[in-house]
Amino acid sequence: QTSSTAKEGLDYCNQLFHLEQKFKDMDADERYKMRLEQSKPVLDNFGSWLKAKKRQVLPKSALGKAIDYSIKQWEKLCTFLLDGRLEISNNRAERAIKPFVIGRKNFLFSNTPKGAAASAIIYSVIETAKANQLSPFHYLTYLLEKLPNINLDDATQLDALLPWSSTLPESCKVASKHG
Repeated sequence: QTSSTAKEGLDYCNQLFHLEQKFKDMDADERYKMRLEQSKPVLDNFGSWLKAKKRQVLPKSALGKAIDYSIKQWEKLCTFLLDGRLEISNNRAERAIKPFVIGRKNFLFSNTPKGAAASAIIYSVIETAKANQLSPFHYLTYLLEKLPNINLDDATQLDALLPWSSTLPESCKVASKHG
């Protein structure tokens, strides 16, 4: 009984991820529409299923705890329906921070709060560069060349240096050839 009930819950999740796979090459607007049309009904059925099963399983069992957790996190789960740019899971973000989680003992050697803050900033810049298909080395080199020569109070000049800026040189991009 418990394993078949757990499998039913997993099937709802698998349906949602299968739909996301179908939508992955769509632009954000099209993905948003398809999610409302196809994913929302699956999510609605899953929500009804969770509420029904909550009354049928032991609350302190592993399945009962999983169902209770799902219900408590429901609003967060549904967030991906609000915008086609959002992902259904945070797996990509978790993969991005994994090196820092693994290296967290090394952070104990940051001698000062300023040193720790500087480390956090540089890691953030590197991961944001990667997320925007930039070569962290080439992007940081570009930033270190440009930042001393701009007015840091000029938002337009700063915006041009952000990792998603369309004005970044090809040399910063991963797909480009670096001499």
